[in-house]
Amino acid sequence: MIEQDTQIIFNNRIARNTFLMGLMSHQIVTEAKPGQFVMIRVGSEKDPLLRRPFSICKTGPDGIFLILYRVVGHGTSIMSMSPKGKQISVLGPLGCGFHIPEDDCKSILVAGGVGIAPLIFLAHSMKSRDFIFMAGYSSADEVIPLHMVGLDKTDVSIATDDGTMGYKGTVTEILNSHVHKSVGKKRFIFTCGPLPMLKKVSSLAIARQIPCQVSLEATMACGLGACQGCAVKASNKEGLAYFSVCRHGPVFHVDSLDWRHI
Repeated sequence: MIEQDTQIIFNNRIARNTFLMGLMSHQIVTEAKPGQFVMIRVGSEKDPLLRRPFSICKTGPDGIFLILYRVVGHGTSIMSMSPKGKQISVLGPLGCGFHIPEDDCKSILVAGGVGIAPLIFLAHSMKSRDFIFMAGYSSADEVIPLHMVGLDKTDVSIATDDGTMGYKGTVTEILNSHVHKSVGKKRFIFTCGPLPMLKKVSSLAIARQIPCQVSLEATMACGLGACQGCAVKASNKEGLAYFSVCRHGPVFHVDSLDWRHI
């Protein structure tokens, strides 16, 4: 884990209320693994008081790592106005990331909104492995242009609630259709996005007995597991009653969580 001031290399709007920020840190780039996150002090030491968690979206050999974020409140509004060259304090990489299975099964990456960020990092790490990408948004103006994060040739299916791009409906409907057509084939699901979407993906994966890893989004105060502010209920098969998303996750195997109480 590293705590350091990092320089903003760029901070560009790439979709409605959505920004892609590049930060310079050779140390974080060297240590980061897909699914991990960083805690960023977005303003002064007192405003906002707490750091904000952001998944690492991509790392590069030039020492730059990417953060994908949506403006949803005071902290991210400050971030969106941060200029190139500004120094911001970053703590990370933190948490447990994705585990890529050794066998040659086809991976399905299922994202909702800016939950696509850790899956972009995962996709880059898969290199020649066989995978498909599914992403859901409210409308076309929220769709993340994947070519801007180096995924030009990705097999991606887009779903929008209003039908302004791709499939009209939810990304879980695309996933269900795909799984139904590929019965008997070996699959592995990786997913991140809003909780209602994750519950549907998890329900499908458990019902079809498809291995699945879920990256949870959670409000975090410390990012280290000390404050217990991001606790989630563990399933009966686990030795703990609760997990801390920041310390035990954010990536969990689907059957390790009690989905009825999340």
